[in-house]
Amino acid sequence: MLDQFFNPEGIAVVGATPKEGKVGNTLLKNILSFPEQVKGKDNTKQSVRIYAVNPKYEKILDAKCYPSVLQIEEGVNLAVIAVPAIRVPEVLEQCGEKGIKNVVVISAGFKEAGRGGAVLESELIRISDKYGLSVVGPNCLGIINTHTGLNATFGKATPPEGNIAFLSQSGAFALAVIDWSKVASVGFSKVVSLGNKAVLDECDFIEYLAKDDETAVITMYLEDIREGRRFMDVVRQVSKIKPVVVMKSGRTEAGAKAASSHTGSIAGSVEAFSTAFQQAGVVEANSITDLFDFSLTLSRIRDVKGGIAIVTNSGGPGVMAADAIEESGLKLAAFDRRTMEKLRDLHVANFYNPVDVKGDADSEKFGTALGIVSAAERVGAIIAILSPTAPIEFDKAGDYVLELNDKKPIIPVFMGGETVMRAVEGFKKHGITNYFDPVRAVKALCAVDKYSESREKVSAPPPYFKVDRKAIKKLMELREREEAKMGIGVEGFKVLEAYGIPAPSYGKAETTEEALGIADRIGYPVSMKIVSPDIVHKTDVGCVKLNVRREEVKETFFEILHRAEKYTSARRIEGVLVQQMIEGGKEVIVGMKRDMHFGPLIMFGLGGIYVEVFKDVSFRIAPLSKDDAIEMIKSVKAYRILRGVRGEPMSDIDSLVDVLLRFSQISMDFPEILEADLNPIKVFEHGKGCYAIDFKMIMGERK
Repeated sequence: MLDQFFNPEGIAVVGATPKEGKVGNTLLKNILSFPEQVKGKDNTKQSVRIYAVNPKYEKILDAKCYPSVLQIEEGVNLAVIAVPAIRVPEVLEQCGEKGIKNVVVISAGFKEAGRGGAVLESELIRISDKYGLSVVGPNCLGIINTHTGLNATFGKATPPEGNIAFLSQSGAFALAVIDWSKVASVGFSKVVSLGNKAVLDECDFIEYLAKDDETAVITMYLEDIREGRRFMDVVRQVSKIKPVVVMKSGRTEAGAKAASSHTGSIAGSVEAFSTAFQQAGVVEANSITDLFDFSLTLSRIRDVKGGIAIVTNSGGPGVMAADAIEESGLKLAAFDRRTMEKLRDLHVANFYNPVDVKGDADSEKFGTALGIVSAAERVGAIIAILSPTAPIEFDKAGDYVLELNDKKPIIPVFMGGETVMRAVEGFKKHGITNYFDPVRAVKALCAVDKYSESREKVSAPPPYFKVDRKAIKKLMELREREEAKMGIGVEGFKVLEAYGIPAPSYGKAETTEEALGIADRIGYPVSMKIVSPDIVHKTDVGCVKLNVRREEVKETFFEILHRAEKYTSARRIEGVLVQQMIEGGKEVIVGMKRDMHFGPLIMFGLGGIYVEVFKDVSFRIAPLSKDDAIEMIKSVKAYRILRGVRGEPMSDIDSLVDVLLRFSQISMDFPEILEADLNPIKVFEHGKGCYAIDFKMIMGERK
């Protein structure tokens, strides 16, 4: 039970030492500062027993010292280990024998240190499994519960009490945040340094914190997510109750290498993580500033019922905020007539939104305007912007913000230095963040909007299409793994047929007579393409011919083979694909790449030969629901073309939705498919369907 990490009755510090400056010394000092009396499970008061463990000493500081945890007479439900890595398995074994179920391993020197450390970490995992231990770390800072005063870290400070839980995969970053929090007056409920996540990971703590009454927002810095599917399932449930804000590093190739050397992490693709976060309901932050701006704002504002209003004494910052609102997709509130009449009577410079009370306005006039706007029904939140003009008294203006904040959420943007400090301190006491930059205030409200939208979203379960999988089993086993890496082309059309994805009539010809026979069966004109695992971009090398007539078939066959032989050997040429010629339509692509963390990452976008140039694509993790498929199509710029422009008919978007859903099921049914592309898919006007013109599939080992 993870509660005993944060509310232990007995704590053993293994590796405690009287030597100043050592990790074991700081740990013990911090834990000894734990209050003598804390709340028990039944709200009664109970003592917390603290023991030092080190065979060299009989007493350290004020704690009795034992040679090992096995010699401690009373029960212990939390052990904090800070001994050399090589000794950790021995200590962990002793914890298991003693019945200590909750352990924090501070010690470094495990998988982050190379192969030897990875072997040591495997032993740690084995012992934990043997005794059913819950282990935080190794290679971590420790844990903090501000509401009881528990600081089981080797940091020198404890953050202020608050309602944000902070999980960090980097101990150094957690230390910096704790130190910063005291200056910034940012409060935390729990702090957990995850370290290498050998046993417990972010999912375990997210589930625990979802039920923690002292936590309103769960904030995380992560370098990897090993169990992507579980993460999505857990966060999808928890985000309906509490916001989950995540900053993920290791986004680039250089960043991924840094993450690996730091905590032994293996980074996934940027697209996969961002897509998974979006689908799970994570509020994603791309900077430290965003991470805490979003968390602090979400700790007091969960949704905004209406548009955003701006009240300012300075036109410039008001315009900045208005621009940011429009660019972020939020809506400026439209005032009703009564609100505008009241503002007009106040003699403001602009009684529309943004409201400009003018530079000569005093605090009372600003407060009155704020009150009028907060009473407007169509206003969901207010950005209150003040520059330090001579008539403004920031303390009084701050009082108006605090007074009216209960009526409508107000984001203060008091722009100044020393002149705004007292007002800002007043805001902090009430959990309100002041921003110098109006754009930051808008971004924070945008995070609230995204969270509210994801929390209210209800998706139907993914559909399931009945498929005769036996009919294509032989295809999936067609090639040895080495050959399959080069891809399956023409044979893959049988997969599409089995799953009901429409494709033109086709045949593979190895001779001119076969090509002519296939073309006669299909009907003219036809298209002809080379079939070779070595030639992916057939058009680039002149190995595609369109609108081929009967009299041109033989000559075209030899021409394609001749050009192909310039790029690969004859034995790597499997023949020529003769295919029904599909004229017209818009070209799109549907693709899949299997991500190591989250599974099949489905792609949709503008197709044809320009897909890699424009990269107008969207992503979702399979399995897709119908809503997912529709959102994928609508989120690309090409959607405006598919919808019909300048009198063109609307494309058959329903048929594309159907293809996406069926393709999603293929990717789920066959984990041995590593990558696949339907490119191009030609989609016609509404009611006339679509055709997958070309198909590429790369296979791997069965999972």
